[in-house]
Amino acid sequence: MVNAAVLGHGLAAGTMLVWGTTFISTKVLLDSFTPLEILFSRFSIGFLALCLLLPRRLPLHPWREERWFIGAGLTGVTLYFLGENIALNHTTASNVGVIVGSAPFFIAIADRLWGSHRPLHMSFFAGFICALTGIALLSFNSLEISFNPAGDLLALAASAVWGIYTLCMRRIGAMGCNMGLATRRVFGYGLLGMLPFMYFLDVSFKPAAYLEPVNAANLLFLGFGASALCFFTWNFAVKLIGPAQSGPYLYAAPAVTVTAAVLILGEELTLQIFCGIVLTMLGLLISELPHLKACLKLQAARQG
Repeated sequence: MVNAAVLGHGLAAGTMLVWGTTFISTKVLLDSFTPLEILFSRFSIGFLALCLLLPRRLPLHPWREERWFIGAGLTGVTLYFLGENIALNHTTASNVGVIVGSAPFFIAIADRLWGSHRPLHMSFFAGFICALTGIALLSFNSLEISFNPAGDLLALAASAVWGIYTLCMRRIGAMGCNMGLATRRVFGYGLLGMLPFMYFLDVSFKPAAYLEPVNAANLLFLGFGASALCFFTWNFAVKLIGPAQSGPYLYAAPAVTVTAAVLILGEELTLQIFCGIVLTMLGLLISELPHLKACLKLQAARQG
């Protein structure tokens, strides 16, 4: 039988393999949709998919418990993605890529202050610096680094918000809920949170655009794969191994994105990109090494 911690690390790693490729689909869809249209469409598909796969109803909890579902929906679905997308309109994609790469740091801090209260090891900080250096190499095509206060601060806020989302999911996981049903509830609150933004932002859903095969295929991938499936696997990983151990796997997403761009879009693999991928994955390994050693040792002891 697979150890729960080993399963949690496997789910977190597998989730990053999919999330890292979502940039490709989003890039294609931006030719036909606005960021908010893509966001609302993908999570609507994800919500409907979970309704079909899990028709059982999750009863409402008392307010002290239900608030964690609301918090997770507003932070992890609404505010994080909107903040990231709006930041792209005010700063460079390179800046957003590097700043959002700091999310594991905020996850660990949130877990330290309000979650497990476990101390942070030096390996976490060493891995964080190594991984962020790698992400910077992947993001910046030159040594010119710009500072755009509005966009950069918004990207930083989005990164911090993801830390709050992960903490909310830890609390939900501790309730013993079915994580598929819990993910569906979170999606529902996230979709409700998007509705006010539609009044202020340019949103005009065009039916013809949804019927184009390329758009339909990419939206289905984002809805079923990246949203319904991957949010479930990520949330389950957080439940199994906690925010501090699952968070560093987010370092891998930029490396997967760049690798996919090279393999799928035919982008050039430069020495800078190669070094960035190596440093990013090395940072992930350094951050997770103590936990992975403990998991493997426990698994070996059980098998022995």
